[in-house]
Amino acid sequence: MDLKPGSRWKSAVCSAECVVVRPPKSAGVLGCGGAPVVALDGTASGGTVDPAFAGGVLIGKRYVDETSGIEVLGTKHGQGSLSFDGRALALKEAKPLPASD
Repeated sequence: MDLKPGSRWKSAVCSAECVVVRPPKSAGVLGCGGAPVVALDGTASGGTVDPAFAGGVLIGKRYVDETSGIEVLGTKHGQGSLSFDGRALALKEAKPLPASD
C-alpha cells in the first residue's frame, strides 16, 4: 500500500472515501470499517462494517494517528471509521485563532 500525499482511497465495506494529506513515517495498512482500503479506481470487495470501527467518516474533516504521523482527509461520508495498523484515527482539532484585542 503506497500511501503518498494526494493518493485517493475508498472503503471496501462502506461508501467512505479519503485522501492522504501526510504519509506515515513507516509502512502500514490504512483501513476503514475494519477492512483495508482500496485505491479509488479499484474494486471494493464488499462485506460489513466492523462494529469496533463504525464511528463514521465526515466530509472535510482531517483524521490523524500520532504514532505513525499519517493524516487523512475525508472526501465522502461513510459508516466505517478510519484506522492505521488497527489503531483508530483521531479527529484532528482545529487550531485556535489568535485573539485580536
